[in-house]
Amino acid sequence: MKRVLQIIKREYLASVRTKGFIIGLVLAPLVMSGSALAMWLLSGHVDTEDKTIAVVDRSGILADTLVRKAEERNAEAVYDSLTGEKKRPAYLIEIVRPDGADPEGQTLRLSDRVRRGDLHAFVVIGEAVLHPPGDEENARISYHAKAAAIDEIRGWMNGTINWRLRHWRLSEAGIDGSDAEEVFWWVPVDPMGLMSQDTETGAVKTAERTTEAQALIPAAVLFFLMFIMVMMGAVPQLYAVVEEKSQRIAEVLLGLVTPLQFMAGKVLGGLAVSLTGSGVYLIGGILFFTTLGLDDHIPFHVLPWFVIYMVLNVVMLGAAYSALGSACSDPKDAQSIGFPAMLPVLIPMFLVAPVLRQPESAVATWASLFPPFTPTLMVLRMALPQGVPAWQPWAGLAGICLTAVLAVWAAGRVFRVGLLVQGKAPKLGTMIRWAISG
Repeated sequence: MKRVLQIIKREYLASVRTKGFIIGLVLAPLVMSGSALAMWLLSGHVDTEDKTIAVVDRSGILADTLVRKAEERNAEAVYDSLTGEKKRPAYLIEIVRPDGADPEGQTLRLSDRVRRGDLHAFVVIGEAVLHPPGDEENARISYHAKAAAIDEIRGWMNGTINWRLRHWRLSEAGIDGSDAEEVFWWVPVDPMGLMSQDTETGAVKTAERTTEAQALIPAAVLFFLMFIMVMMGAVPQLYAVVEEKSQRIAEVLLGLVTPLQFMAGKVLGGLAVSLTGSGVYLIGGILFFTTLGLDDHIPFHVLPWFVIYMVLNVVMLGAAYSALGSACSDPKDAQSIGFPAMLPVLIPMFLVAPVLRQPESAVATWASLFPPFTPTLMVLRMALPQGVPAWQPWAGLAGICLTAVLAVWAAGRVFRVGLLVQGKAPKLGTMIRWAISG
């Protein structure tokens, strides 16, 4: 036992004493939230160059509206009201008379102007847009630009044109235009939580308004934290064992400890690294959100489950990666087997979106009960406002415990044989035979 503790200490200190560990603790959350962080940092840096959009209005009723609405938008949204600084591009509408004799030629000429940079885009409005039924082909509105599908001006055009068309249709139906604003008044459906009652005083607590961020961010943070801890404590075992084997360090250590003790020391050393990292993140996160007065949004009931699942996950995967590393003879073998070995860690990443959309679906439920995916997906579902039925975390815990025991048992048998094998590329069939026969 003393020698196992010495290996654990050696593995732990070799990781946490490095600058890379400290840098990784800082960079890992930044990398995981890089997209949101980049959007926030770049939110004030937008293209402010004015955009000229040509309008070919074959209906004859919308061009003037677009000019007027563009002028209103430019007056309100282009310049900062306090500093006078230009913060958005102005929309400049150029009305082009429809060419009834050669409509395709006109579209081609306008396309060439967009290519040359004379125009940002152009819009062709069909003559039947006011009454589309029965003449859908002539009721089309086409927006032409170099990146039309992702151009935000297309969204502005869409709203402005359809707003005006609704006014025209109401007028034809005999409804006065002055009443149109109330007809189109949009009343949003507010997302509210549930009311509750204090068990001691009986006071009723009013339901509070919630947001998508409040609902999804805690779950996403715990999901990615589990991923980071596996990458920090389990995955490195694959390459660490290969390095020690190729440098003959493993043979020296086997003269002092048994293969199982050697593997246990490395796996538990990696677990200690993960516990250190998760402790830093969890304690730091709790203090940060408490300081901001957002402690009500911290899923405290999930945190014990997170720690338990993380321990089992790191032990299970750490043992598996140690066994795979023992079967490799050089770093090239480790590189070839690295991606397939990462699939149990990567596949839950692909399931995040469907699980967040429908956490109670059969797919989300059974995926979170599949032992290799349980630690990440079950924690994700538990941290969502809907929660999960009380039996599912326990069922998932039983499954991951059994799988971890089997993984450690099989990995120990592979590790014992693989450390002494040299010059052979790892093969799945060979490792299965080692696990069965020992």
